[in-house]
Amino acid sequence: MNLFNRSILHLDLDAFFVAVEQLRNDSLRGKPLLIGGSSNRGVVASCSYEARAFGIRSAMPMRQALQLCPDALVMRGDMETYSKHSALVRSVIEDQAPLYEQASIDEFYLDLSGMDKYIGCWKWSTELRQLIIKETGLPLSLGLSVNKTVSKVGTSEAKPNGTKLIQAGTEKNFLAPLSVGKIPSIGRETERRLSLMGVRTCQVLSEVPPRLLQREFGKHGLIMWKKANGEDDSPVVPYREQDSISTERTFHTDTIDMRFLHDEIRKQTAQLAYQLRTLGKLTACVTVKLRYADFNTFTKQARISYTAQDGSLVEHTVGLFDRLYERRQAIRLVGVRFSELVQGSSQLNLFDDTEKESRLLEAMDKIRDRFGKGAVGRGGKMPP
Repeated sequence: MNLFNRSILHLDLDAFFVAVEQLRNDSLRGKPLLIGGSSNRGVVASCSYEARAFGIRSAMPMRQALQLCPDALVMRGDMETYSKHSALVRSVIEDQAPLYEQASIDEFYLDLSGMDKYIGCWKWSTELRQLIIKETGLPLSLGLSVNKTVSKVGTSEAKPNGTKLIQAGTEKNFLAPLSVGKIPSIGRETERRLSLMGVRTCQVLSEVPPRLLQREFGKHGLIMWKKANGEDDSPVVPYREQDSISTERTFHTDTIDMRFLHDEIRKQTAQLAYQLRTLGKLTACVTVKLRYADFNTFTKQARISYTAQDGSLVEHTVGLFDRLYERRQAIRLVGVRFSELVQGSSQLNLFDDTEKESRLLEAMDKIRDRFGKGAVGRGGKMPP
């Protein structure tokens, strides 16, 4: 299909966590509200537009946010509740949309290509938005264009609780005056490097020779150049829920070495947690499996609050192992499984997280991205 004949709709729930809390408690409306870690060492996972007026943003240290707005209300957040509201939005979309992709807990792409033959895509999109708002009570912004990148930027420009149509053929002109930081995949560090090159707007970025951008940024340089020119051929990937992920290891020699077994459980848990974060998912159920030398196999599981953080998951899996293991018998195999997965970006794990922990996980994940998932891990506790 001609890329200019596509119709890609982007839907984004505005300040989603905050909106859910306001839906549950109407007295929170109109107030600066921060969702995130409850201590001064915590991190802001989401904030209301009233809080953003003070310069507060997601992923900011909570202590810094409270310095900017001392009167802000702080709530720890409830991931399970947010996931239920996300599922409600998804169910409305499933009933109406021909093809959709859930990009995160509060973000969706829909491919409406060809629908103009029967009903206008813009009319259909705005009616879907109104239906979702009516069914869920949540504010929602949308952008409609010929591709994912321009539609997502359009949604950003439409916020809060607005709509934006970018007509086919006007993508480059629409992007031209905007900051390069508006383009998805251009983070703060890349934006800083572009700024040092004198590249601050999408128009300037679109005029930089692609070869120069490739030299400075590798393959990502060419991707940025294409997006600045309004080009993006990435498809809408149909939504499929992954139910679980797991790993296990059979030992060459049966063992009763508790320190070794604990380290193995920690290692497996950390690798699966990294996989969760890479997939943009959270788990609400952990299971530990062990097989004794006589091949008898047992499992034990526990429901937990939604998370993808190493610390919480390791605590649960090691605890399950200790309750499951009969110390008199040698073990042949151990395994860990995460199930009841839901979609969620990395920022959704910040309710219990501290700034230090977030930075440590981010650094470890970068090492794993480059050198493999087994390249780095946490050390176990020293024995008494």
